[in-house]
Amino acid sequence: MSFNLSAWSIKKPVPTLVLFLVLALLGWISFTQLGIDTNPNIDVPTVSITAIQPGAGPAELESEVTKKIEDAVAGLGNIDTIISTVKDGNSTTVVNFVIGTDTDRATNDIRNAVAQIRQNLPQDLNDPIVQRLDFAGGAIMTYAVVSEQQSVEDLSNLVDQDISRALLAVRGVAQIKRVGGVDREIRINLAPERLQSLGITATQVNEQIRTFNANLPGGRAEVGGSEQSIRTLGSATTVEALKNYQITLPNGSFVALSSLGEVSDRFGDVRQSALLNNKPVVAFQVLRSTGSTLVTVEEGVRSSVAELHKKLPTDVKIELIFTRADFIRESYESTIDDLIVASVLAVVTILIFLRDWRSTLITAVALPLSMLPTFWIQKSLGYTLNNMTLLGLALAIGNLVDDSVVEVENMQRHMAMGKTPRQAAFDSSAEVGLAVLASAATIIAVFLPVAFMGGIPGQFFQPFGMTVAISTFFSTLVARTITPMMGAYLLKAPKPSDAKSKSKGGFRPYFQLLKWALRHRLTTMAIAVAFFMASLTLVPLIPKGFVDSSDISLSTVLVELPPGSTLNDTTQVAQQATAVLQQSPAVNSVLAAIDVNTATLTIQLKAKEERPNLSQSEFEKQSRQPLAKIPGARISFQSQGGGGASKDVSIVLKSENPEALNQAALALEKQMRELPMLVEVSSSASLVKPEILIIPDPIRAADLGVTVQAIARTASLATIGDNESNLAKFNLSDRQIPIRVQINPQERLDIDTIKNLQVPGQNNSLVPLSAVADIRFGNGPAQINRYNRARQVSVQGNLQGASLGEAMETVKALPAMNPLPAGVVEESAGDAKIMQEIFGRFGGALALALTCIYAILVLLYNNFLHPITIMAALPFCLGGALLGLMISQKSLGIYALIGIVLLMGIVTKNSILLVDYTLIFQQEGKPQFHSVMAAGLSRLRPILMTSLASIAGTLPLALGIGAGAEVRSPMGVAILGGFTTSTLLTLLVVPVLFTYIDDLQNWILHLLQHGFTKKPKRKLVKDEL
Repeated sequence: MSFNLSAWSIKKPVPTLVLFLVLALLGWISFTQLGIDTNPNIDVPTVSITAIQPGAGPAELESEVTKKIEDAVAGLGNIDTIISTVKDGNSTTVVNFVIGTDTDRATNDIRNAVAQIRQNLPQDLNDPIVQRLDFAGGAIMTYAVVSEQQSVEDLSNLVDQDISRALLAVRGVAQIKRVGGVDREIRINLAPERLQSLGITATQVNEQIRTFNANLPGGRAEVGGSEQSIRTLGSATTVEALKNYQITLPNGSFVALSSLGEVSDRFGDVRQSALLNNKPVVAFQVLRSTGSTLVTVEEGVRSSVAELHKKLPTDVKIELIFTRADFIRESYESTIDDLIVASVLAVVTILIFLRDWRSTLITAVALPLSMLPTFWIQKSLGYTLNNMTLLGLALAIGNLVDDSVVEVENMQRHMAMGKTPRQAAFDSSAEVGLAVLASAATIIAVFLPVAFMGGIPGQFFQPFGMTVAISTFFSTLVARTITPMMGAYLLKAPKPSDAKSKSKGGFRPYFQLLKWALRHRLTTMAIAVAFFMASLTLVPLIPKGFVDSSDISLSTVLVELPPGSTLNDTTQVAQQATAVLQQSPAVNSVLAAIDVNTATLTIQLKAKEERPNLSQSEFEKQSRQPLAKIPGARISFQSQGGGGASKDVSIVLKSENPEALNQAALALEKQMRELPMLVEVSSSASLVKPEILIIPDPIRAADLGVTVQAIARTASLATIGDNESNLAKFNLSDRQIPIRVQINPQERLDIDTIKNLQVPGQNNSLVPLSAVADIRFGNGPAQINRYNRARQVSVQGNLQGASLGEAMETVKALPAMNPLPAGVVEESAGDAKIMQEIFGRFGGALALALTCIYAILVLLYNNFLHPITIMAALPFCLGGALLGLMISQKSLGIYALIGIVLLMGIVTKNSILLVDYTLIFQQEGKPQFHSVMAAGLSRLRPILMTSLASIAGTLPLALGIGAGAEVRSPMGVAILGGFTTSTLLTLLVVPVLFTYIDDLQNWILHLLQHGFTKKPKRKLVKDEL
């Protein structure tokens, strides 16, 4: 005896009500506790190796450090990519592991591999720093610290010490990054002439200070019956004491340190600065850790800053410049609004069809009872309320009421036969049980493969797929328990006149159309196939992209000056760019983070409602031309994409041959500049940096006993000082600051100063650098990029009036790409790489989903042929989706693809209803034609109700209203178009196809039973003629 869940719920309503009240309560509590974020948390195991060698050029660092580190870690398992960036004095290698790798173990493995080759790296290289990358994305907030009384050094120290310490205690904060400001240090600027006259080098002075200026432990003693620790205090307690240090000369005499040059308490070399609306400022950025929720972290930082204000001097203010949480909150509220509006529209649509408030109420109850328990499962799985989870619910609105609509409508049909509501609930639930179960199973079969398709796409779409699958499960549970139970106790039997009017209303046109289709089956199928084939021709007319850009009221501009430019040069250009941007009334503030030859300008725009006639993309388009007029710099807006590239289009070339690579990149850059669809085209291979080359003479150096290492160290220490780890320290009450020894910066303006540097030779002699080396001007790469252990150059550009897909096709058709020079290969990068990976994985997931749908339908119907009829609706939804995207000119991107995937699951519902009822009527003994016609007529109203409810629920998304609507709109358009055409064609094509499949099945059965004997011709009844 099988268990009937619906019958049990009708007989025992109290346990059913208690169960869903508990689930609803758990769901509501979970909803209030769920964090708010923009996207699901994606955990990519990543480890970075940072090696610093002050003064080293990129070319030397690449050969002596970067390549050796790459070779050392390349043999470790589960590595996805190795990406290295080499700049002046800095080599950073980022190792990305495949999803699922234990990051802690990977970090230890890399640390051990680097430690094993440490002896093969330059001795004056700082020990490489190996760390896992725990922060997610860029800065989520930026603050400015202002005061009319505090100095820049005081404010910088305040950020580095008090503010950082307080904010790092906030859960989810990974890093506090200071922008602008200065670093305090004790500077000893030696006079080259004085050193030369006394016969001592800067290196020797530095070594003596490091040796003497130190506090060291001296052991332990027991004097007077008690134990004491012994401390050796050699550090100078004041700058004056440091000035009076006695330096030993080579001849044995002594001189005060102050007699060799200037000793002062000041700032280090300023290599960065910050301007807020062209006024100097000390700012800091907040970076969040992986796995944290952006809005939660932002709220915690705000609270901590408010507490800090109470402890800081009254003249110090911490002012918020911008936060990314505002847009996320607005997008969240907009999505919730869409969800509410969609629910109301779906319920109103049902009310219009049912024309009974009791039936509508029973159907509407399915929405909260399906959604609230879904929040409980989301909280248990560690999800957040983000674009994916909320869109999963918003898109499933129509789907959540479908099963209940089918149940209620069928109960009304049974009551119209004269049955009591209770008996109608029993009979109706038993009749549609298989159809409801099959519908839910097909939707779950679609989204589970999508949710678990692996890689980064899998992590991104898992919350979406699971949300739809979970909500569908609960909606089916509601339809099989709450809906029949409420129908049995709340519905009232209709009056005979009402039942008669409802049974006849509006069915005649469809009756005639379906009858015509069944009499002209080949014509009907030809029209359907022609529609599908014609829709495929629309693909070239649809824009193709990854994700449409949202108006987040935040733009980023990158300013690049030629390598060799000074901080002052960059500051002047940044000020000009800021002035140009501030001319727009849409700009609220501009923060410029300035480095030596680059600057990043973050533009906070006014809220969208304050600039109704100017979107973010229009503002960027208007600003490009005046920014391009600023001389001596390359200025471009940065992409919002998630592919890691700074611009919309990124072509990455890789080769072991630097010359061939640079030539290919320059040729491609030139041709891309000629494309009208691209602006701000640039290449990482375009610029070189001026250098001073010291080329030792082996013979002269050997004669004088001078080594190459001594030459390099002398030049490095004299011009920039010792490595950070080797610098002597000056003790303050709360921290230590470095003591940096170098020649006077003014002396470095003349190349003769470098030529005259004294290098130690044999027998403690000093030799002028020019005596053992040739010193001249040259140039070298400003930056070297490497990808998977080979040189890499990227050529990038921003889109103008074209989609990403169109631009990529055009660029790859350029002569420079066909073919590339020997040894040069292209690597996928940026948004195009992500789009390629997602589309590829989606193809496999959809193939698996279709296989699962077919397998489930075969098992449920115990038939191999009728599931083909049910799945016939799938191609027609694709045609409608493409038609909708073409008409609205929305991108066929990742969100439109999500909509098409959702269609794959829900459009089969109508087919299931038609086929299920046709089979029921056939089992009752009706002929094929009668069965098909009866199924079509009896299921027309529920099909129209569920379809229009789904369409109404999708309408708010398709209209694209609210924050972040630009991203969601293609998804809504695809669903709207696909569902409309699929519903219309399904009502005609599926019945026709069923007759073909049924005839084929009967022929196969006859063949198996009677062989090839002639089958008696089926006699047509009167209604078929």
